[in-house]
Amino acid sequence: MLKIERLSVSYGESLILRDVDLEIGPGKVVCLMGRNGVGKTTLLKSIMGLLKPRSGSIHFDGKDLTRTSPDIRARAGIGYVPQGREIFPGLTVQENLQIGLLANPDKPKAIPRQVFEYFPMLETMLQRKGGVLSGGQQQQLSIARALVANPKLLILDEPTEGIQPNIVSLIGNVLATLKKEGKVSVLLVEQYFEFATKLADYYYVMEKGSIALHGDAREVGREAIKPYLAF
Repeated sequence: MLKIERLSVSYGESLILRDVDLEIGPGKVVCLMGRNGVGKTTLLKSIMGLLKPRSGSIHFDGKDLTRTSPDIRARAGIGYVPQGREIFPGLTVQENLQIGLLANPDKPKAIPRQVFEYFPMLETMLQRKGGVLSGGQQQQLSIARALVANPKLLILDEPTEGIQPNIVSLIGNVLATLKKEGKVSVLLVEQYFEFATKLADYYYVMEKGSIALHGDAREVGREAIKPYLAF
């Protein structure tokens, strides 16, 4: 599904990612962990084409996307929920979701009913501006906006950050449902270890711009990961 090989990315003269290898199979949940500032968000932005690599390659669904633009990657089936959500605050919930539909190459006109089954609150707030929603409501909208395009891969950057426990639980249930259905692969950046362990099939742990540890979730435990995290 997604295969990254020897990816290196710089900000100016500063090398942020160093020869990163990462792979995600169909229907799998992969959790990317590490302290703040080790390059996790940089890696996600590179996958989405928001940053250009110095070297290495990114292949998705059998296609080389290394030098393609973000819109091409979105239409190829990669959905992205950035840290901080980045919804359109001046648009309504419905308009935000309709913008998400544009990433689907089939260009459906209707918002899939399933997103309201995942996030019932959104259906009651379709005409409310995104900017007046609470943080938890905005996070639900951001995830739903990515899901309406029916992605093959869903990338989430710290989806539980600053969110109240009941919404964290809801998001966890939605991701567990997606995993059970097996239609969407997930790349999850998450600091909340207990949240990650309930979902992850595989872990990658970053340190100083490189992959320091990786392995099957059944074999890599908290004690192995703990030295790389700020618990």
